[in-house]
Amino acid sequence: MSVSFNTLPVNVRVPLFYAEVDNSQASYFERQNRTLLIGQMVSGGTARAGVPQQVSRTDQARILFGAGSMLARMHAVYRAGDTFGEVWCIALDDAAASVAATGTVRITGTASAAGIITLYIAGQRVQGAVAVGDTAAAVARMLAGVITRSSDLPVTAAADGGKITLTCRWKGETGNDITLIPNYRGALGGESDVPGLSVTVVPMAGGAGNPDIAVATAAMGDEEYDHVVCPYSDAATLDALAAEMGDTTGRWSWSRQIYGHVWAARRGSAEALATFGRTRNDQHCTIAGFEADLPSPAWEYAAAWAARSSVFLNNEPERPTQTGELCGILPPQAGKRFTLTEKQSLLYAGIATSMVSGGAVRIERSVTTYQKNAWGQPDPSYLDAETLFLLAYVLRYLRQRITQKYPRHALANDGTRFGTGKAMVTPGILRAELIAAYRELERDGKVENAEAFKAALIVERDSTNPNRVNVLYPPDLVNQLRIFAVLAQFRLQYPDAA
Repeated sequence: MSVSFNTLPVNVRVPLFYAEVDNSQASYFERQNRTLLIGQMVSGGTARAGVPQQVSRTDQARILFGAGSMLARMHAVYRAGDTFGEVWCIALDDAAASVAATGTVRITGTASAAGIITLYIAGQRVQGAVAVGDTAAAVARMLAGVITRSSDLPVTAAADGGKITLTCRWKGETGNDITLIPNYRGALGGESDVPGLSVTVVPMAGGAGNPDIAVATAAMGDEEYDHVVCPYSDAATLDALAAEMGDTTGRWSWSRQIYGHVWAARRGSAEALATFGRTRNDQHCTIAGFEADLPSPAWEYAAAWAARSSVFLNNEPERPTQTGELCGILPPQAGKRFTLTEKQSLLYAGIATSMVSGGAVRIERSVTTYQKNAWGQPDPSYLDAETLFLLAYVLRYLRQRITQKYPRHALANDGTRFGTGKAMVTPGILRAELIAAYRELERDGKVENAEAFKAALIVERDSTNPNRVNVLYPPDLVNQLRIFAVLAQFRLQYPDAA
């Protein structure tokens, strides 16, 4: 008997017709990519901290994590860029000894004309009407009331005379990244000081202490999350996530094979960002650096970056994410943006860069923080995040192919003369399967140079374990068009045209 059955007994005597269904040859590769947002909740939230929850709508996020919370705002920004993807959240409580950030808005003078006072808090516009004769104290009370009624803002407000004290809704150093910008769009955008009034701000500061990210990594378990959005960029948090993602025992290890990538963001000068970037060396993490003048906070910038990246990479991981718009992110003012030279330095320091085009902030190059090999020598093998996503795609494709078609097969040497219907493989059969799968990946635009791959591919039966097959699988991943160099060697007139 050469046909292998899985459940139909070989000794059935009762007549007549029996059919066993086998789907091993009918399946195809399909992925449902998932995003995980990690962030802090506030006391009004109903969620349990440290428990992964699928959250499809932002109004759900507001209920679960509290209106104006870091995590609810991250979800809103993420959904602005990815309206369709599967989103999970892990809420964190404030660290026990943490301190909330505070800032102030001081109003002086008396309004000599009616107008609108405008203040941007974490990139969100707050406006209030001012009447002729309104005093600084009256305007402060009015503006504090507007802020209080805007429950999605990340701060609370209290007025004392002409001063408004703003306090972050959660505790920790991330509150220091909440910007306070009067009249961001300027007079051309219809925003200017009310005549007779002056507005000065003291930036948010004093926030200290981040939650222990170990709560989140423990809660992640072995669930697959292709995009992990981290609101923190301190060394301790990034080190913990690097261990969780690592190649030895982490998500990219042989024993787990669940992959994923961390997206974070950091504000600062080009010099400060480059200095920080040189302290990192993790291929599974991208830190998007942005200008000090940019209105949006780091955790929202990271969420927007991940959202745009997820849409692009989930569809076609071989294509670069450059030009992807960061929805919900306001650009820095002209003249305060990183220069070409500064961005070149950042990219060589493991910091991803953005650009402003058409009034929108867009991904320019999404590099990882990996820069050097184990001997401290420059190594561009993991330079771009797209490489990691494409590699994960190929490995998942290969795993699905082998586990679907050969789930319960016997193993024999090449040349064994078994029946064609037997559930049995040889190294040669597996080699042919890998080559066929590679051709399919090549047609799909994921890999190239199939003949070179075929020549380098090794499939052999282990010499000490007869139940094991060892494979040297050398895919040549396609690359991305990033640099188009032109030598414009012009002529005033070609000789034969004279």
